Amino acid sequence: MTIPVVDITSAAFKANPFPWYAQIRAEAPVFPVTISSRRERAWLVTRYADVVSVLKDERLLKNRANAMTPAQLQQATRVPPMFAALQCSLLSLDGGDHDRLRALVHQAFTLRMIEGMREQIQSVANDLLDAAAVKGSMDLIADYAMPLPLIMIGRILGVPAADNAKFHQWTKAVVTVGTNRNPASIVPDVMQMIQYLREQIEARRALPQADLITALVAAQEGDDRLTEDEIVAMIFLLLSAGHETTLNLIGSGTLALLEHPDQWERLRDEPEITKSAIEELLRYVCPAEMATERFSREEVTIADITIPQGELVMGVIAAANRDPAMFDQPDTLDLARANNKHLAFGQG
Repeated sequence: MTIPVVDITSAAFKANPFPWYAQIRAEAPVFPVTISSRRERAWLVTRYADVVSVLKDERLLKNRANAMTPAQLQQATRVPPMFAALQCSLLSLDGGDHDRLRALVHQAFTLRMIEGMREQIQSVANDLLDAAAVKGSMDLIADYAMPLPLIMIGRILGVPAADNAKFHQWTKAVVTVGTNRNPASIVPDVMQMIQYLREQIEARRALPQADLITALVAAQEGDDRLTEDEIVAMIFLLLSAGHETTLNLIGSGTLALLEHPDQWERLRDEPEITKSAIEELLRYVCPAEMATERFSREEVTIADITIPQGELVMGVIAAANRDPAMFDQPDTLDLARANNKHLAFGQG
């Protein structure tokens, strides 16, 4: 059977990518595609075991500068200088650089701080649902799934209430960077966001508050601290990752329940399966379709396919989470599924 050519970035494809992923997982588990927006070849890895391997393989780097040849770097899409700070993210570093940043950031995300968010999240969720009840209807995405993470991330960072409107405007621009067909249109918002965050960081140095920006400023390992660029990059990562996964799981998870009324009824009748239900929805709808990008620092062979040095490798979590070699009846939604070792959030 011929594998059809698809645009994996298109809305039409993303509406239901699972049949196509099933075909390439069975027939060509390491498959090259062209990402039209970047004019770059990417290798899609789709089998569960292979995706796990990709997540751990030290030959696959996050920092393309350490993987590509000088000639490839000349051809690669360049990051505009004004966005250079965003390259200091956990998702762009390897080895000791990654470990250093992770150790410092870990100090800011304490168990006490995370547990303290629970009550706030419940309060925001209740307020949004109460507003929908008064109105008598709601747009699940616009009225709930989108504002919930935006409001919470603003509160966690310590954004003053007076700045909420402009902060939410900038945040919406940031979270569409990867999907916007006209990236130039969001440059002003992203630039203003970066400048605003730098001002907030300086303000916390002078007057600490009980918020995440202060915690990132205060994080210290010996004499080592996060630089201003690293703090800005961490906040952008929180905005994009925290927003996308929350919105996608609420939206796609609700749609999956509507499409499987028997499972919805079971969840309503058996609230004790809530924990396994959330894990199954994470597996089934997969709020993050791909693992973050990696680049081969040398020739790498996966499933008998050799990927050249310097090329983009994408572990397809959405395909791995429906691999029949790992999951019984993978295309069936089973909210009580046991031993559900999905890869929705990678491997830790």
